[in-house]
Amino acid sequence: MTRRTHTALAAAIAATLTLGLGACSSSKSNDTSADNGKGITTAGDGIIGGTPVRGGTLHILSNQDFSQLDPTRNWVEPEMDFGLRTLYRTLTTFKAAPGATGLEIVPDLATDLGTPSDGAKTWTFHLKDGLKYEDGSPIVADDIKYNVERSFSSELPGGPDYAKQYLNAPAGYAGPLKGQRLGPEAIEVPDAKTIIFHLKRAVAEFGYTVTLPTFAPVPIAKEAGAGYSNHPFSSGPYKIDTYDRGKQLVLVRNTNWDPASDPVRKAYPDKIVVDQTLGSAGIADRLIADQGDDKDAIMYSDLTPAKVPDVITNPDVKSRLVSDNSNCTAMLNMDNSKAPFDNQKLRLAVEYAIDKEAFQSSVGGPALADIATTYLPPELTGGTSVDHFKIPVSGDLDKAKQLMAEAGLSGGLNTEITVSTGAKQQAEAIQASLKKININVTIDAVDPSVANSIIGDKNKQTGLAIVGWCPDYPSGATFLPMLFDSRIITDTGNQGNKSRFKDASVDAEMDRIATLSDVKAANDAWLALDSKIMDAAPAVPLTWQKKPLLVGSNIAGAFAHPVWSAEIDYATIGLKSVK
Repeated sequence: MTRRTHTALAAAIAATLTLGLGACSSSKSNDTSADNGKGITTAGDGIIGGTPVRGGTLHILSNQDFSQLDPTRNWVEPEMDFGLRTLYRTLTTFKAAPGATGLEIVPDLATDLGTPSDGAKTWTFHLKDGLKYEDGSPIVADDIKYNVERSFSSELPGGPDYAKQYLNAPAGYAGPLKGQRLGPEAIEVPDAKTIIFHLKRAVAEFGYTVTLPTFAPVPIAKEAGAGYSNHPFSSGPYKIDTYDRGKQLVLVRNTNWDPASDPVRKAYPDKIVVDQTLGSAGIADRLIADQGDDKDAIMYSDLTPAKVPDVITNPDVKSRLVSDNSNCTAMLNMDNSKAPFDNQKLRLAVEYAIDKEAFQSSVGGPALADIATTYLPPELTGGTSVDHFKIPVSGDLDKAKQLMAEAGLSGGLNTEITVSTGAKQQAEAIQASLKKININVTIDAVDPSVANSIIGDKNKQTGLAIVGWCPDYPSGATFLPMLFDSRIITDTGNQGNKSRFKDASVDAEMDRIATLSDVKAANDAWLALDSKIMDAAPAVPLTWQKKPLLVGSNIAGAFAHPVWSAEIDYATIGLKSVK
């Protein structure tokens, strides 16, 4: 998002929702389309425009700067997708394909998917031959170790926490910016092409863990601390040509990237230009009009709700809409660490009071979102949603008021909710629901680029926030621990467990499940743990959202990747033709 934090689409005009929203369609005839039962139409192979040609300039139209391109700190979508497919490579990566095929991992910098030993507590990877950075210097195993070490640095907050959780690092290890390197008890680098990870406990799916940008190489000589985000040293198919923060990023080819070593990234365009100065409505207008360079452009952030009717009522424009399930759960987060939401009865009252049907309408209605009834999305519960509390979709106010009385708060209370500016309508739906049980909510709508830092700061965090979480790979291990493991909470830069929920028995069960090698047993255990945490009610699951993104008519190879929150996969996108 946090990685795996996503921005949900706000409400569209209700009348247009009955028309259905066109999802990923390809260059094939619409006769191949099939309705998935939710008013969403998918066509062909889910890829728009066929196979791209080599060359030309891909334009990305955005309403915001990247908060982070430093691989140590990159854990937000679509920034992670962008960085991993253009600027840096990792030990393993996901295939570039829609659907189930996109959930498969393949070697990237490594020669294979890793060799486990010592009961999956030790993992060994060997690097491919001839790997180089943008200046032609060799990529070596110690560069990957160095980036992993950087993820422990308090000066570089916000990135994936898996290394901190898994590695057998000494207590109090503060990272290389404090002059500390990890010893062989945590990471061994016996030679330039071998890296060995020693874990505190067995992690059967560590080959998936190393798809994350924490496991990309960063050479020590290029260290720039917090400034590294301005120019990460490229190991991928593109390098930064110019970067004017908040205005424009230009990528050009990394001529030292060897496509023979990279089975995934096709790097079709010669150049990628990210324009960060536009408004959401303006981006939609330009892509709908489809003129000039905008034919070679794609949308970075979700389609603005006011423009949904203009898209779904025009077949030509609708055919250029990429929209698929993001596999993410939108949640109403409550700060469990301080009053009043340190009271479980109050949190349960909020759970019962929320009108999820109204919230669903605020994010586009049934065509664009399903009502969430557990934290784990259906993709992690065997494809079928689980309804834990069986609360009516409009809420149960009598039960909510009873719980308020049990919490000793019959007289009501005042609190605040932090949301990004694009989610104000969702916040208003929450506000209206809670008003019915005398919880008065003030909305604090902030710029998307600072929302995560506010919610992640113990002193700035408000009682409520709308957040989202998506699995880093298809496993409950990348979902519940990142939301509810108390050991990953930090005072500032808190990227996981934003509810600041603490339960030692939950932590212990997460550790136990992580050692299970039987996939079915692990999945069953994650489901049971999801139910246990739901009863504690640290947050309220709201919706499982789709992600609508519009592309220009000359775009080819565009599809929603199933791992990266249904963002467009930058590995294979390009142009149909080059002028």
